[in-house]
Amino acid sequence: MNRARNLAAARPKGKATVTLILVALLFSGCTGIGPRTIARDRLDYVSAISESWKRQTLLNLVKTRYLDAPVFLDVASVINQYSLEHEVDVGVSGKFSNRGDPNSVSPDFGVKGVYTDRPTITYNPLLGENFARTLLKPIPNAAILLLAEAGYPIDHVLRTCVQAINGLENRRSRGLAYRPADPEFYELLILLRRLQDMEAFVIRAQSLEGREILSVLFKPSNEAFTAVLEGALQLLGLDPDAREFRLVTGAFSTNNREIAMLGRSMLQIFSAYASWIDVPESHVSQGRVYAPEQDDFASRAGFPALIQVRSGTEKPGDAYVDVRYRDHWFWIDDRDMHSKNTFHFLMIMFFFSERGESGQTVPIVTVPTN
Repeated sequence: MNRARNLAAARPKGKATVTLILVALLFSGCTGIGPRTIARDRLDYVSAISESWKRQTLLNLVKTRYLDAPVFLDVASVINQYSLEHEVDVGVSGKFSNRGDPNSVSPDFGVKGVYTDRPTITYNPLLGENFARTLLKPIPNAAILLLAEAGYPIDHVLRTCVQAINGLENRRSRGLAYRPADPEFYELLILLRRLQDMEAFVIRAQSLEGREILSVLFKPSNEAFTAVLEGALQLLGLDPDAREFRLVTGAFSTNNREIAMLGRSMLQIFSAYASWIDVPESHVSQGRVYAPEQDDFASRAGFPALIQVRSGTEKPGDAYVDVRYRDHWFWIDDRDMHSKNTFHFLMIMFFFSERGESGQTVPIVTVPTN
């Protein structure tokens, strides 16, 4: 009899122990809310935003190739709210004999918890005047030269961002018309790259009557430098005895001590990149997209395609970035370092495009994600 009573007394104690463990685990969940969420959420959201930015950029390149209007959504803010609610109910029920000894006692325990994660993401669509400023306005010469000053190869910077220098025309991608680049334009890029490798020129900015004046100053150097510089000055039609030239915006210069440079807009840069995208032959034969144009002058000068974007009906297995469009997959191979580098450069260019004046009213889309 005593043994039976001891077992009956042990049962509720065991249940209480299990319940206390569950309660402790539930309350320990609070340690995952607060400062510790930063290390987890910040990296997760950075990865998600970065990947979506890459896919949005590639999608808009493909849409440009098909003459569809590109659409951009900027992630303006990410707000994450957490809450943890818990409730514990404890009760006792049992039967007693006439002597007052319990025949059976069974404690009732109830544990209930609710964990809530409420991320809210705000998007800014690129529309109206903001769209025009970002995509249609030519990139300023100062921003283009800043890229070269920062160490980006000047031949790639000018090939991507500039439409003309002193009358030498870059390749025009076909939206309504296609025009290959002047052969002299590629010759100039080669010479300027050699001068950059020699660290033979600097960009100087001066303020004149409240305006910033940019100049290109060539530093004196050895005979090898002089021969390269003379070739570049001859192609640009500049004074061979001068070493400092004023930089202005335009396709043609007005004198032989002036370098006129006409920058491309982001939309023109997108068109230039998009023209190299591989598209399905069925889409070309059906008239859904124009056939790719070859740039023989660039090939002969040793310049590869700006980017190689492949297409197919199956999702790629090893892609740096991929996107689905019109029942086909378009992607950049993860082993294609040249295309990855130029795609990265394209995304960096968004930092140099104007996003509108401060205080401008911008439409905002706020989306709770659960």
